Amino acid sequence: MITLTDLAKKQVELAIEDEERDDLALRVAIVGRSGGGFQYKMDLVGRDEILDTDRVISQGGFDVLVDSESAPDLEGATIDFVTRLQESGFKFDNPNSAWSDPAAPEVQQVIESRINPSIASHGGFVTLLDVKEGVAYIQMGGGCQGCGMADVTLKHGIEGMIREAVPSISQVLDTTDHAAGTNPYYVG
Repeated sequence: MITLTDLAKKQVELAIEDEERDDLALRVAIVGRSGGGFQYKMDLVGRDEILDTDRVISQGGFDVLVDSESAPDLEGATIDFVTRLQESGFKFDNPNSAWSDPAAPEVQQVIESRINPSIASHGGFVTLLDVKEGVAYIQMGGGCQGCGMADVTLKHGIEGMIREAVPSISQVLDTTDHAAGTNPYYVG
């Protein structure tokens, strides 16, 4: 399933020691996708947070918990801990493709090359979450989250650009919780 290098195990063990609790496990999850691959989250959680659907992988001194949704995309992945001048911290080596739909890389390219540069002046950005059956699921962030014009930006900008460049996309759905945004571009 998922493998931790000796150095990664040692760093997790040190983090657990720092918490001064003996009931902790490492939860690893995929929380999104980007042009470069998966986006990961790692947390130390108590044993009372283990779900019936979690895969539990023993690493000797601690367990690794992987939720059922992330598990297929973490099959064969390795977690290492690196310390270099330009990079330090946990690093994932994952042989799995971040996108299951062949249109997803094309949509991601449109977002990175056309959409995000256009909305960056307002402090906004768009993240592609997934593509399924011709529907692109996105999330807006930064100045776009909570903006009163987000729906107009989606319908008259984002969706048009994506559908023009990737004809197999029939719909773009915004999954953003705009009520949680504070409209940071227009703070005055």
